[in-house]
Amino acid sequence: MLTLSLLRHAKSSWDHPGADDFDRPLAERGLKAAPVIGAYIATQGLRPDLILCSAAVRTRATLDLVMPFFDPAPPALAYEEGLYLATASQLLARLRNISTRWSKVMLIGHNPGFHDLAMALTADTSSPMAMALARKYPTATLAVLTFNTQDWAKIAPATGHLTQFVTPASLQKSS
Repeated sequence: MLTLSLLRHAKSSWDHPGADDFDRPLAERGLKAAPVIGAYIATQGLRPDLILCSAAVRTRATLDLVMPFFDPAPPALAYEEGLYLATASQLLARLRNISTRWSKVMLIGHNPGFHDLAMALTADTSSPMAMALARKYPTATLAVLTFNTQDWAKIAPATGHLTQFVTPASLQKSS
């Protein structure tokens, strides 16, 4: 079985109007939310084997705040320019090229690609969790899908089981 975790970057700052979108840092809210999601990932046993992270500043900063929760041995990691603002079809193509060596993979990236990909991969779109996903994919939100295959090349639309859809706000309410 394969597990895919899609972590949207934490809330970014718009305080630098002249800054390029790629270079936007995290906002104060994002700096607080990312560790909340990191702690959740750790306590739920969702540590990935491999992390593919967009090279944008806000995704790298999100990863920096999540990574300490993966101690003592951090997962394999690659920063990829191609994940920056990638579409769902581009993300799916990237997933299909992941080695079967990795069974738990996390992507850290952006909307609308992540939202579209999560919706496309989810088989049961009528579950309460899938309906929450359909409404909105907020910043620093984690969607976890499992697939009944050992081969990333076989990942296809409507083949994934959405097992978790967690926002930082939902975690802070439940604590």
